[in-house]
Amino acid sequence: MEKYLPISLLVVLLLGIETSTIEGANILGVFSSYSPSHVIVHMAVVKTLADRGHNITVLTQMKPKFEPHENVTVIVAPPSPAQQSITKEYMARVSSEKESMFSFMTNLFLRPSPVLNGQYEWTLHPKIKAIYENPQTKYDLVILGLMLNDFQLGFAAKLRCPVIMTWVGVPMPAMDSQVANIDDPSYVPSLNVALEPGKLSMGFRLRCVNFITHSFLSTINVLMSHKMQEFYNQAFAKDSGPNFPSYYDMKRRISLLFYNYHAPSEGPIRPTVPQSIEIGGIQVKEKPDPLPKDLAEFLDNGTDGAIFFSLGTNVKFSGIRAQSVEILYKVLSKLPQRVVWKWDDKENTPGNASNIYFGNWLPQDDILAHPKTRLFITHAGKGGIAEAQYHGVPMLAFPIFADQPGNAEIMAKSGFGLHLDVLTLTEKILEETIGELLLNPAYRESVGRFSALYRDRPLTARQSVVYWTEYVLRHQGAYNLQSPLLHMNFVARHNLDVYGTLLVFCLVALLILRMLFRFVFRKVLRVVRGHYRAKASKNKLKDKIL
Repeated sequence: MEKYLPISLLVVLLLGIETSTIEGANILGVFSSYSPSHVIVHMAVVKTLADRGHNITVLTQMKPKFEPHENVTVIVAPPSPAQQSITKEYMARVSSEKESMFSFMTNLFLRPSPVLNGQYEWTLHPKIKAIYENPQTKYDLVILGLMLNDFQLGFAAKLRCPVIMTWVGVPMPAMDSQVANIDDPSYVPSLNVALEPGKLSMGFRLRCVNFITHSFLSTINVLMSHKMQEFYNQAFAKDSGPNFPSYYDMKRRISLLFYNYHAPSEGPIRPTVPQSIEIGGIQVKEKPDPLPKDLAEFLDNGTDGAIFFSLGTNVKFSGIRAQSVEILYKVLSKLPQRVVWKWDDKENTPGNASNIYFGNWLPQDDILAHPKTRLFITHAGKGGIAEAQYHGVPMLAFPIFADQPGNAEIMAKSGFGLHLDVLTLTEKILEETIGELLLNPAYRESVGRFSALYRDRPLTARQSVVYWTEYVLRHQGAYNLQSPLLHMNFVARHNLDVYGTLLVFCLVALLILRMLFRFVFRKVLRVVRGHYRAKASKNKLKDKIL
């Protein structure tokens, strides 16, 4: 009997342990961005939750590069041929003109924008509309991928469930306003504003630049909110009855905002509310997948290392001037390193050098994780920079438009690499820059130190996504995390009523003091005059007697 005692005790112990069961939720992912690189980040969130056992339906404009998963259903509603043509022409124009962030944001209002109009048109696509008008599934949560599409909060309004928003970049006024993060331009750098190397705060000149940038983006955000409200009303609220929540009601029902950002490493530290959850590097695999056989052999056989060259998913080399492409090929083809070059049209490459591997779709994260990769030539998209930082790979950036110039500037000032203008590129400058990045160990050391900080977290990006998503599910929205600012109007938020009351009180007090002073002054003056008059009379009488 005694020999069974340990086994009996083990059974009792195991029965006494409370096991945690995870009930799979039904989650709707709305990722209408025209940018495949944005969808990659959003799909990383999806895969994390699907691996956890949740059932996820994904709505998107394009079929994502995503391995089939038993818990993920993807519904693709492609844009119309006319919209595809407009978007293609738009991307070719911004690639050739190197449109700045200011121009990009301003043109959203001055020109017909495929970014805005395309997402509105997609929302009304029959396959998409059927999901929120006649749902066949009871959804527990909506995850909305942000890209100038706040009006799609209407999905959560229609389905009557909480919503989590995901953003692929760093905090900025349009995103901070969603959860009422503090965005003080005196010490919080705005989009495309980079601190000087080694500095933890901005000097006078940079604070002036930051104030102007912040004011511009804040103004754009106010204007954009009116546009989003218009789209929301047209797409969702118009035929939904008087009790349907307004656009601004839904803005106050956001549960969380996931940022593809990590403040302790990317810096500078900024004040954020509990609703802001940092998941920087969510798209980076914790363990790289094996590379395709031919690509793996190409990299493994590079005795001098390798360079990975990609300008992302939006920029096409057909939109870049031919002279720049010729310079790039001429320099890269002469290098001893192997070069993996993302090129869309493999039938029309700029040459057939033996040291260059052309591919129209390449596993970027896995290539950057390869031990032979020594340099990443990039367009400075936030996702690509995050992956290179995670793997400790120095960068050469050719920023094209939107937030890319700012990302490149921050990357260079952090000591992780250098940036050049692809439109004014010369062979000599390119050779010298690549040589500097390959031969100077300072860049790899700097990005290596960053990588150590980037990885050192109490929770990984995936663990944060799982915990906080399930937190929202457990607490039916987790509105207890919200900042009070979200529920205050403009007057209350800025304490204008308090300041006004104090001002009126001070004015009334000053008026009373003034009246009291005049009253006392007149009394005293009357007494003094009476005293002098009495004294004068007494003196006159004395003179007469004498």
